[in-house]
Parts: sequence; structure tokens; C-alpha cells
Amino acid sequence: MKVYLDTVGCRLNQSEIETMAGQFRAVGHEIVPDASAADLAVINTCAVTRAAASDSRALVRRLARAGVRRIIPTGCWVTIQPDWAAALPNVVRVITNDQKNSLVSQALDLPPYAFDIEPLVRQPLPGLHRRTRAFIKVQDGCDNHCTFCITTLARGPGISRSTPDVLSDIRSALAGGVREIVLTGVHLGSWGYDFGSHLQDLVQLILRETNVPRLRLSSLEPWDLEEKFFSLWADSRLMPHLHLPLQSGCRGTLKRMARKTTPASFRKLVSAARRSIEDLSITTDIIVGFPGETDAEFTECLKFIREMNFSGGHVFSYSPRPGTAAARLDGQVSRSVLKERSQVFRQVFDTSATESKRTFIGREFPVLWESTTAFGESGWLLSGYSPNYLRVKAYAQTPRWNEVDLVRLTEISETGLQGVILNSG
Repeated sequence: MKVYLDTVGCRLNQSEIETMAGQFRAVGHEIVPDASAADLAVINTCAVTRAAASDSRALVRRLARAGVRRIIPTGCWVTIQPDWAAALPNVVRVITNDQKNSLVSQALDLPPYAFDIEPLVRQPLPGLHRRTRAFIKVQDGCDNHCTFCITTLARGPGISRSTPDVLSDIRSALAGGVREIVLTGVHLGSWGYDFGSHLQDLVQLILRETNVPRLRLSSLEPWDLEEKFFSLWADSRLMPHLHLPLQSGCRGTLKRMARKTTPASFRKLVSAARRSIEDLSITTDIIVGFPGETDAEFTECLKFIREMNFSGGHVFSYSPRPGTAAARLDGQVSRSVLKERSQVFRQVFDTSATESKRTFIGREFPVLWESTTAFGESGWLLSGYSPNYLRVKAYAQTPRWNEVDLVRLTEISETGLQGVILNSG
């Protein structure tokens, strides 16, 4: 059978469909790059925002129009609104998050133990999903109760994967030629809390027990980290980029969000990280227009974000999610104000990102190439990432997908930084 896999949303969703791909392959099925060639499609949906939920529904409809007769949606949006998902065209089965681990066996009417075999060497998903990085799921669910978040309802309580399972997935990915491993989870920093361990222990184990050339951490809640955590970056294989979702730079707003941090504690954490990690880039998330956000709170948040000089950030306009505490709060901000405030924050992040890039002009970094475009007068145009997650483009005489080159950064471009390759291989 030919199977098409796709996803909406986070890196955790990407990790999960890569696991599903391995299971389908393990019992003899083919993963195809084009939905029109598929007998079955599996879609891992998202519900973090209303737009993500809408995108999930649109993807199912698009696959049905492409001719896929059997579609199985799963993931967060499906878990929250399973009846709606079941009513979409060509959906033959709906599988919620609590059943996702057995999705492939259910789809194929196989017993769960059908996959208790030696893991296959990881192969990147074909087509547009082909990646040089492997997202490894180490944790699922969340025990926080941020008042805006629907993911806790969709994913359930936090649970950590065992170290043998994580190491097995990493070794499989490395054997398949992956050059970079990204650890991911709903609440990554809580890994190990359920059995008396800590994410720091897992990272140390991975660095000690595998030959991973580049290890990267996805989003980390700031309250899970202490200054000693940053000593891990003494190993240069750990990439110097931290994504620390702040959500607001206003103390009052953070309290209404039930976030376990304050601007003061966040400032202290960022200062410690920058002292400890060379060439560190820090990015963040901000929710604009949270219920009750006054002009004064908006200004307080804006001032703090400017002070932090982030290397970049994502701006989300607050949208009420049914079932969350924030949806019941007074003081919902009007759509026009949301739009105006969001634009202000995007400009602030654009400015700070440009200034951050400017500090690296003339520096040399190893870049992992993730894509190549057609050959032109200057050669192949390569695009990839530096260790501190700067997008870099450069020209080469050969297509060098999934290779690492030393690159001198020469100028800021519209999409990141332009560079010159100093060596190949």
C-alpha cells in the first residue's frame, strides 16, 4: 500500500509522523511524496490557534480533492473536535492523541506487537518533507495550566519517554545519515520529572552515548532551567540556540496567563545563558492582546521585549480557545487593537533580529545545508543553518544537501545571511 503522511503545527507533530513512517515501512508499505499517488493519507493535526485548526481541516479537504479515498486524521484538533473531523470528506477513521501510538496498527488491523522489532534505519520523508534534521520525541503532554493553552487539554498530562527508547531513535536517525538531532516535546524541559530525573541528564547521556554531530533543543519553558543547565554547552555539539517562550513581558499579564515566570526571573535567566554560551541566539514567543491587556500593560511588555534584544520571535494575536480559562476572562481585546499591537511587535522583532545578524558579519560558522536550488551563473544556491540557528545562503559548484561547510558570513539578506564557503567537506 502507498501511504502519504503530512502534518500541521509543531516539531513534535513532525517527529510523530516520522515514527509512523518507520512503522508503515517496517511492515512493507511505501511512503510516497505525492498525495495523488496514495491509497491512504494520515494527517497529524494542530489546534494551538484557530488558524492552525482551520489549516488542519483545509489539509484534509485538499487531500480528498487530490483523490485520496482513505484519510485518517489524528492529533490535537482531532482530539478536541473528533465529530467534526469524522464528518470531513473521505475520512475513514479518527484517531485521538490517546490512541496515536497505535495508529499504524489500527490503520492496518494489526496487533500492537507487530512493531516490536529492531528499528529500521531512518529514512527522511520523501518530497517536501525530506530533512537533514531528525525531530526526536522525548516527552508528551503537559502538567502546566497556562490559561490560554488548548494543548494541555489535547495532549493530556506530561509523560517522559525512557532513555533506551530515545537513544534507539537517535541511533536509527544517525544511521540513516541525519546530521542533526532535535529533541522535542510538548513540555520538553519537564522530561524526567515523572521518574526523578532531569533534561540535563538526558542531554548528557546522549552526548556521551552517541556520536551525534549536532544536537539541538526545541522550545524550553524558562522555569525549568537553572544556571547550571547552561554548562552543557561546554560540548560544542550542542547547538547555541535557545527558544524560550515568554508570552508576555508584563508581570500582570503573565500572572493572568498562569505562567510560572516573571520579567525579573526571565531577565536573570537570559543573562546567565548569555554569560555561559558563546555566540548564543535566543528567540521567544509573544501573545499580543491577552484578555485584560491595557495600554499600560502593552507598553510594559514592549519595553521589556526591546530590552531583551532577542535574535527573533514569533508574534501570536490572542484568540480565545473554547475550554480554556482565558476564554472566560473579561476584557477581550478588539480585533483592530490586536492587529495594531501585533504589527508593533513584529517590527520590534524584525529590528532586533537584524541587529543580531549584523553582529555576526565577518564571522565564520559551520553551516548544515538543508536545501539546494537549480544551478545558475554563480553555481548551486545552498540554504542552511548555522549552529546558532541563523539561516545562511551561499553558492557552491556542487549541490551539497546534508553536508556541512565552513562559511564566512558576508552580508544580511532578505531571508537571513549571505555567506562564502571557505571549504567543502
